[in-house]
Amino acid sequence: MITDSPKSIITARKYKEMNQISVPANLLLNIFMIITCVFILLPIWIIIAASFTAEASLISNGYGFWPREFDVKAYTYLFAKNSIIGTAYKNTVLATIFGTVLSIISVGLYAYPLSRKEFRFRGFFTFFSFFTMLFNGGLVSYFIVTRNVLNLTNTLAALFLPMSFSAFWVLVMRTFYNSSIPDAVIESARIDGASEWRTLLQIVMPLSLPGLATVALFSAVGIWNNFFNCMLLIDDSKYYNLQFTIYTTLNNIRFLKDMAATVGGNFTVTAADLPSETFRMGMAVVTVGPIIMAYPFFQRYFVKGLTIGAVKG
Repeated sequence: MITDSPKSIITARKYKEMNQISVPANLLLNIFMIITCVFILLPIWIIIAASFTAEASLISNGYGFWPREFDVKAYTYLFAKNSIIGTAYKNTVLATIFGTVLSIISVGLYAYPLSRKEFRFRGFFTFFSFFTMLFNGGLVSYFIVTRNVLNLTNTLAALFLPMSFSAFWVLVMRTFYNSSIPDAVIESARIDGASEWRTLLQIVMPLSLPGLATVALFSAVGIWNNFFNCMLLIDDSKYYNLQFTIYTTLNNIRFLKDMAATVGGNFTVTAADLPSETFRMGMAVVTVGPIIMAYPFFQRYFVKGLTIGAVKG
């Protein structure tokens, strides 16, 4: 029977005591984190309260923690009957889902061969990917290729296909594969007779969930917030995404408010009836809400990344 020596036990206890946080320090850290979370969430709460405040009350009284005069006119404008906001929301959700899945597949498959030392052309393809980060063809070539070659005009694919691959995330995933997937694991799978695809799908991918989750999260945020592709490639309003739709709607409301202030009583809509400021707040709640709710689902993969990938033997 093998037992630890008293010297090793004392050394382990000293190491544990040196790295253990005291009760007062733990309490101060918890208080600091709570205060930090409050300061982070406070602006979001003010935006939500402002979105449920009447436009006239918000202009006269300013922002507050609670609506002085409760009103849902901003959301009524957002989700009115026959409003294109609902269609834009659907387009944005579908584009985000398809684009994120395609980004994970393309980045994961491209980065994995680059991480293997036995791949003969990994230097060339790494440089080929990195070169696109330094130089690009410019806006004119991008416009011509996407419209005339790929025929992405007025299609749902125009909202996510140009953003479904990133050379930067290829380099990130290549580094993740090299640092988190031990060569011994892959060699053991090959000794057991596993093919390359089986090794990738059943061994490498489960161990790479933290890296893939990071790529998925940032890809989803980028596609969700993008309106440039919609402005450049979409002419039909039924393919608008949420950001571009809200941008155009906000400009229209600003135009109507200017017309109402200029024309006065002869105009059918008064300036006070148009929720400009509250519409901005409602727009922020509608666009930011789904992304904020997505973070907790990806957080567990970040935590899991601290414990997986170790070689045990």
